[in-house]
Amino acid sequence: MITVLIADDEPMIRAGARAILASDDGIEVVAEAGDGRTAIELAHWHQPNVVLLDIRMTGMDGLTAAEELRRVVPETAVAMLTTFDEEDYVARALAAGASGFLLKAADPRDLVAGVRAVAAGAAYLSPKVARRILTEASAGSLTRGAARDRVTGLTQREREVLALLGAGLSNLEISQRLFLVEGTVKSYVSTILSRLQVRNRVQAAIVAHEAGLVDNDFGG
Repeated sequence: MITVLIADDEPMIRAGARAILASDDGIEVVAEAGDGRTAIELAHWHQPNVVLLDIRMTGMDGLTAAEELRRVVPETAVAMLTTFDEEDYVARALAAGASGFLLKAADPRDLVAGVRAVAAGAAYLSPKVARRILTEASAGSLTRGAARDRVTGLTQREREVLALLGAGLSNLEISQRLFLVEGTVKSYVSTILSRLQVRNRVQAAIVAHEAGLVDNDFGG
C-alpha cells in the first residue's frame, strides 16, 4: 500500500486529489495539510511514502516545505501539485528535492501514475511539463551534442541504466529489465548522477533524451 499525504491550502483541491487517489486500491491518503509547516509535522508523524505539495500555500509554501521534508523524512518522496507549469517553478521544485511535478489540470490518471512512479523511486513529470523542459534543454546550454559528450564517459551498462531511467522506469523496474539486484541499480544510478554532474533523476533523464539514448536504444 502506497501511503500519501496531501498538502494544499484549498480544501476542495485536497478533497479532489483524495477522491482520485482513493480510486486506486493500492493507494491510501493518510493525512491532509493546509500549509507547508503542518505538512512537515504530519509527514514526520505518519512517515508517508509520498507527499503531494501545492507550490503556493499561505504560510510556508511548497518549495520551502519540500526542502525541509527532504531533511526531516528523507525516505519520503515529494511531488509538487500545482496549476503553474512555468519552467522557473519546475527548476526550483527539482532543486528542492522534488521527484515529481504534477499539474492540477492534468488527467486524473496522471495524478495516480505520478504518485505510483515517485513512490517506486522514479522521477515523474506531467507530460506537458516534460515537453516544456525538454524543449528548454534543447534550446539552452544542454544541446544534443553536449548531452552526447556527457554520456561518452559512461560504461555500456551505465548507458543502459540511464536509458531506462530516461524512459521513466524505477530502480526495481530497471533491475527486472536488466536482471540486476535492485541495490546494484541504485549504485549505478548514483554513479551516473555523479558522472553526468546532475543533481537528480529528472536531470539525468533529460540528458538521456537529449543524447538520444531513449529513442535510439529503447524506442522512446
